[in-house]
Amino acid sequence: MADLTPRSPASGLIPVATQTARLTEAPQTPIWSIAPYRGQTAALSQALQRHHGLAFPAAGQICGTGAPRIVWAGLDRAFLIGTAPDASLSDHAALSDQSDGWAHLILTGPDARAVLARFVPLDLSPAACPAGSARRTLLGHMQALILHEGGEGFEILVFRSMAATAVHDLDRAMRAVAARSAMGR
Repeated sequence: MADLTPRSPASGLIPVATQTARLTEAPQTPIWSIAPYRGQTAALSQALQRHHGLAFPAAGQICGTGAPRIVWAGLDRAFLIGTAPDASLSDHAALSDQSDGWAHLILTGPDARAVLARFVPLDLSPAACPAGSARRTLLGHMQALILHEGGEGFEILVFRSMAATAVHDLDRAMRAVAARSAMGR
């Protein structure tokens, strides 16, 4: 009989760590895509506030911390993370469960920005990517959503099918950055 035990996208691949960076996987939690219907963003935001205590995020923003929270995920799209949306939100937006479609990685440590700088074509400095930022971008050749809630850590969401590649690439970058640091550069 087949073993149908659910596994996380990066199961068996992480944690990965150097002295200055650590890559782990976030606990599996609901991730729902919320795409407002034309002209319904304000009504959707009010409904989200009423049912979840969160407003629809502005471009590049995260609303809330912990769970639940809602993060900007692209043009006219957000991800509700940590809970399923109230069914009444479907009056204002298309709702889609994305929980199984994403690998949710966490990169922490003083070299997290330097590691991401090797793959991400965006400025992730504190001035350009302050706490509460969400950035839709590339991680090497992969589509990614990078969340920065503050401090030295970043959350990285990539398609589930790219989890092994993301972990491999980030591991190599972590080791390269650590080697440069060890050489005093």
